[in-house]
Amino acid sequence: MALMGVGLALDRRISLLRLHTLRAWSASWRLLLVAMPLAIAGVAVAGWGLMGLAPASALLLGAALAPTDPVRASDVQVAGPTTGGSQADLDEHDEVRFGLTAEAGLNDGLAFPFVYLAIAWAGAGQLGGWVWHWVWWDLVARVLIGVVCGIVVGWVLGRLAFRPPKAALRRVLTGEPILALACLALAYGTAEALHRYGFLAVFVSAVTLRWLEAEHEYHQSMHEVTERMETLLTLLLLLMLGLSPTNGLMEALTPAGMAVGLLLVFVVRPLAGWLALSLSLRSANEHSAGVRLTRADMAVMSFFGVRGIGTIYYLAYATGHQAFADQEALWATAAFTIILSVLVHGALSGLVMDWLKRRQA
Repeated sequence: MALMGVGLALDRRISLLRLHTLRAWSASWRLLLVAMPLAIAGVAVAGWGLMGLAPASALLLGAALAPTDPVRASDVQVAGPTTGGSQADLDEHDEVRFGLTAEAGLNDGLAFPFVYLAIAWAGAGQLGGWVWHWVWWDLVARVLIGVVCGIVVGWVLGRLAFRPPKAALRRVLTGEPILALACLALAYGTAEALHRYGFLAVFVSAVTLRWLEAEHEYHQSMHEVTERMETLLTLLLLLMLGLSPTNGLMEALTPAGMAVGLLLVFVVRPLAGWLALSLSLRSANEHSAGVRLTRADMAVMSFFGVRGIGTIYYLAYATGHQAFADQEALWATAAFTIILSVLVHGALSGLVMDWLKRRQA
């Protein structure tokens, strides 16, 4: 649900055939392709060195904790789709909020290959020839086909809704905006039926649906529906997580596990994000969209790598498909890190974003 809302909220067009649209997402690509792998590696090394985890378990912990969360990161993301304006109006968005929003939408799906790597490693016991199969199938083919699934579903539903062969079909736009739910279910179901990445397909379908008719007010209605449902589900999940210390989930938490969580929030993610974003820093005279990052922007984007509900899903999926050593320690460390992120990032998000806004003004 959160991925659908995030995809509909983005006000920048993207096309694989138009290089300037890819440049507009510059900061997000660097957070995805540089910061996230570095965060996975950093947490895995910390889990192996400090907690004494088996290599496969350490990799799973890194893969589960590295992605930022589109649910909990709402305070530092774009507010919603801008409709009814010109293309120039749509493109004038806060660079920090846009970068964090796009990252949260994409990295949920792109973390899955590393979860599969941990599952395969735990099953095989050691690295071997199967790694090449993982590279071309789990890391490349599944991602590409998941993207294609999202594009096809979003384009077909968008054509039926906004540009139907018969005017009577446009009645879907006059009622309750359930098209977002249909798009979510169809994209996720199609991708999962093909054993691809459903999360990635949902986000891509939402972006495709949005940009088939970018300025239509129906996008705002769909975004509001997904946002309301997301809020209710988030409250329920956070309530359950808040009760976890009383039901034994945190019993396996050790000082080393706490250290791993602290390192991720305060050291690994900020350093990885800063390194990734420094690659996109340009001179003050350059005006291309997507590269106008000040050092204050970079600092905020690097720090606000919010952890959340996605981590729980990755751990549940992996431990349901393969037996991992020290599973209790994995769950306890993940729960501690999520609670830490909720407290730290939640308390600071409003203050920091207000400070950044005043600085930009």
